[in-house]
Amino acid sequence: MSAAVPGIPAPAFRRVLLAWYTASKRDLPWRRSNAFYPVWLSEVMLQQTRVEAVIPYYLRFLERWPSVEALAGAPETDVLAAWSGLGYYRRARNLHRAAAQMAAGGLPATHEQVLALPGAGTYTAAAIASIALGLPHAAVDGNVTRVVARLTNDASETTSPGARRRIAEAARALLDTRRPGDFNQAMMELGAVICLPRTPACGRCPVETFCAARAAGTAPELPVKLRKQKTRDVRLDLVVFENERGVFLMRRSSAERRLADFWELPEKKLLRGARCRRLREFRHQIVNDRLRVAVWTSRAAPPPEGRWFSFAELDGVPLTTVTRKALDARIPSGAGK
Repeated sequence: MSAAVPGIPAPAFRRVLLAWYTASKRDLPWRRSNAFYPVWLSEVMLQQTRVEAVIPYYLRFLERWPSVEALAGAPETDVLAAWSGLGYYRRARNLHRAAAQMAAGGLPATHEQVLALPGAGTYTAAAIASIALGLPHAAVDGNVTRVVARLTNDASETTSPGARRRIAEAARALLDTRRPGDFNQAMMELGAVICLPRTPACGRCPVETFCAARAAGTAPELPVKLRKQKTRDVRLDLVVFENERGVFLMRRSSAERRLADFWELPEKKLLRGARCRRLREFRHQIVNDRLRVAVWTSRAAPPPEGRWFSFAELDGVPLTTVTRKALDARIPSGAGK
């Protein structure tokens, strides 16, 4: 049994937090069902991705593949194409592998079985097990880490082993084992809408009276994090070849770790001095790389490696996010449309 959190009477804390969550929670589509498939799908999509970005993808996936069996039976290229633009594409491959595993062996019934799914880490497994299966596992993501660090006024660097252990223990001690799914979602909701990173809305917080950092005046300073790795500026020049056949794309190598078999626009450096006309420019960030992408067009012959895709085919092709943005950013010529 987890030890109590000093200064926080757990029964009162749970009661106040759950009452606030019941009355104030956002109406998110994955909260309309506690069935395993939609909960699992949403948690995989929400890994390192904003709620607003996930919603349209989640709804499209559910409409196209309404069950684990349907998703498992889809070609991986279709799944990758539907995921295009959401980023962190290994999640899509793991999603497809996990669907095949569940279609063959049945849905998980225990936390350990959830954790054994491809792509299910400690947090994801705890969230799914608590929400879909009602199992008493505390889910600790970035939002919950921030909430607990402030509740306990813990000024340690949050990725240190000691701080991670203390935060996990406090989350387990506070967990309402009768409503673990709702409690975990309430903690995440609190971090997402009230206990914000730099400007916590302490005056609107339902559990303000339980917060040691609020009492000490240190809430805006917590949690303490290591400085992020320095961002690198990267220039990328992409060429749109467009005619009555559609758009010319090149395929990334199957041996690549992150974007294997995705299609993208050719880089300008492959054209060996051919004349190009600049269309647009946009910015895009991938982890620590800050890309400045220039979009060009040319009447030269495209590189020999690649193929033409009609505009009607593009929705079914796994495109890199940068390629999708580049195609959206080009000056419409009307060719092939």
